[in-house]
Formats: sequence, C-alpha cells, structure tokens
Amino acid sequence: MRLSLPLFWVIPLLSGCVADESLSAYGGAGQSWVLKELDQATYGEMATLNLTTPGEISGQAPCNSYRAQQTAPYPWFEIKALATTRKACPALEQERTYLNALQSMSEAEIAGDVLILRNDSGQEMIFTR
Repeated sequence: MRLSLPLFWVIPLLSGCVADESLSAYGGAGQSWVLKELDQATYGEMATLNLTTPGEISGQAPCNSYRAQQTAPYPWFEIKALATTRKACPALEQERTYLNALQSMSEAEIAGDVLILRNDSGQEMIFTR
C-alpha cells in the first residue's frame, strides 16, 4: 500500500526541518548588543542591535528604531529590507553613519560578550552585551 500526503501537508513538514543558521543561532539569540566602536573609533551615540527573533535584527539607532531581515548563515552577515521610524533629532548624521555601516557589513563573529561585524573594505563595528 502506498501512502501519499497532500502537498499542502508536505511543505509545512519540510519547512519545519530547516534550522536557523543565522547569527542568532550562534551565540546571539535573545541578546541586545550596544555599539562601542565604529572603524576603531569610540562611537559617541547610543545604538543597539537586537537578535531576539531568528532571521531578524532590530534595534535603536541614535534617533530611530529599526528592523531588518538577517538570514545569511553564520559567520556571514547580510541585512535586507531595512525599515526605520522617521523621527528627527540632532544625531541624524550619526544615525545615517551607523545604518550605512550596518548595511555594509558582511561577516560576523561572536566571542563571549563581544560581537564584531566586518566587511571586505576593512570597516568594523564592535558591540558588547
């Protein structure tokens, strides 16, 4: 006797087998990180990066909150569909610098309480828990 499942049952079963391979699954899950350095200089504003949902990042830039998709397998880092709120504040230029740098990162490393994001151009962002 041959058993066959309708296609609408098979797809959810297979999708449940896919594990999270993003940064969240490798020591970052449920963590909030604070930016300390950008390109080897102390970052003077408050900016956070949250890894609370698999495949997603969120946080607070100097003026606005943001959210994006991040599904690249660790140690790679790539964000897509970045969305921010649109509040004005005196630190908009620092926020633009932060978000542009974040979007340009391509590699991640978690070492204890430190998260390092890098790109091929030599830029680096250092976050702590």
